Amino acid sequence: MNLTYSIRLATLADLPRIVSIYNQTIPGRLVTADLEPVTVADRLAWFHAHQPDKRPLWVVLDEADLIFGWISLQDFYGRPAYQKTAEISIYLDQSHQGNGYGTMLLKEAFIRCREIGVEQLLGFIFSHNTASVRLFERAGFERWGFLPGVAELDARKTDLSIYGLHLSERDQ
Repeated sequence: MNLTYSIRLATLADLPRIVSIYNQTIPGRLVTADLEPVTVADRLAWFHAHQPDKRPLWVVLDEADLIFGWISLQDFYGRPAYQKTAEISIYLDQSHQGNGYGTMLLKEAFIRCREIGVEQLLGFIFSHNTASVRLFERAGFERWGFLPGVAELDARKTDLSIYGLHLSERDQ
C-alpha cells in the first residue's frame, strides 16, 4: 500500500482539527484518560507549550492537504536532566487508522527527534490498548514501566504501561 502524506508544524489555525481528532478517541476508552470531549479553549495552553525546536507539534496531511493526524512531543518530566527524553503521542482520524500510517509516522518521528536532540521516546499506553501496544513494540519500544490500576474508566480500574525507546538502539 502506498501511503501518501506530508507533515508540517502545527499552527493555531490547526487546533480545531487537532481537537476534533483527539475527541474521536474519548468514547472508546482506549487512548486517553479524558472522559469528556475537550474544547479548543481547553487545549490552548497545551498547544502553546509546544516549541518547534524542542517539543514540536506536527500535523499530518493527505494529498488534498487535509489534516488527518498529529504527532506531539511533550516533556516527560520538567527538569533539565530529562531534556533529551520526550513523551510521544500520535493521533489519527478514525478513517485513517489501521492502514499503516502509525508505523510510518513513528519512523518519521524518529528522524525528526534526532534532528532536535531527542534521544529517548516514551509512550504512555493503556495496557488494554492492544493496537497501540503492538504498534510501539513493532517499532522497537519496550515496556519500561507498569502502573496497575492507576486510571478509572467507567468504574473500571485500568493499567498504564510506559513504553520506551533509546533512538540510538534503533540505528543498530
